[in-house]
Amino acid sequence: MSLLTRRRVSFGLGLAALAGCASAPPAAPPVPGAPPVARQIAPGVYMMPGSTGAADENNLGRIGNAGFIVGERGVIVIDTGTSHAHGRALLAAIRAVTDQPVRVALVTHTRPEFLFGGTAFRELGIPIRMHSRTSRLMASRCETCLKALRQTVGEEPLRGTAMYKPDQEFETPHELELIGRPVRVLYFGHSSGPGDIAVFDERSGVLFGGGLLDAGRVPDIQDSDLEGWKKALQSLHALRVGTVVPGHGPASSSALIGTVERYLAQLETKVRGLVRSGASLLGVAESGELPEYEGWDQYDVIHRRNASVAFLRFERELMFK
Repeated sequence: MSLLTRRRVSFGLGLAALAGCASAPPAAPPVPGAPPVARQIAPGVYMMPGSTGAADENNLGRIGNAGFIVGERGVIVIDTGTSHAHGRALLAAIRAVTDQPVRVALVTHTRPEFLFGGTAFRELGIPIRMHSRTSRLMASRCETCLKALRQTVGEEPLRGTAMYKPDQEFETPHELELIGRPVRVLYFGHSSGPGDIAVFDERSGVLFGGGLLDAGRVPDIQDSDLEGWKKALQSLHALRVGTVVPGHGPASSSALIGTVERYLAQLETKVRGLVRSGASLLGVAESGELPEYEGWDQYDVIHRRNASVAFLRFERELMFK
């Protein structure tokens, strides 16, 4: 069996195991590019899963999860999808569940698959809300992100997709009292990204992890502050989390928080060891392998990049000590 085949088999088993940890029944992975389907994971809480893999013309770039929470007075949406068309499809999936008005759409972090559907929400008068640091990062780089996405996915799936400014910005954690059930917006400072947030539904114990938590997929450290990320994950342990809806991958139990912590710790230990040994950056992608995680989605791309990013950071720390 080839290495790639072994990784695919291992990835499939990993997803099945993660799905088995969730409080909701295991669900088949979404068909790439198919219209989103709302899956109830707790009373009034729904997940709309994204595809696995990297963005491409088959999955239309729809690789991030989205979700929504339904209260007595309305709906809060978490993340808006990859494109204008995806945003409209997410709204149609919500309408198939409830006719309550959508009060706001939260964007958890600055990745194309979570924010470019915002124009579809805004054209219906639904405000987009994000942390001010997410807004600034979006303004600084997402024109380039969108151009790259068009080249990868194609022009037609991205028709009508455009940059926008959020309607609402905030700086600190807070509680939203918009829909008749308390929903907490959690911000821990710079963690997996400078303005990354998680969203916690107090009533059900469902946590939408955004960029802080991926399941069965290598977390991306490019925008991170690793120390801040570790502290944020420690803080999540204090919540009474029943089910986690990660940024990517299947719904999982709260054990996912420890799984991500362990990956970050092992990455740091491995790469700090390479820096201390005088290794060269050129060989870090190979020498920084962590076989325990080779079955995770995007291991060959994101983990290798993580190792190089971490190496440069730790080498710089050593130089300026």
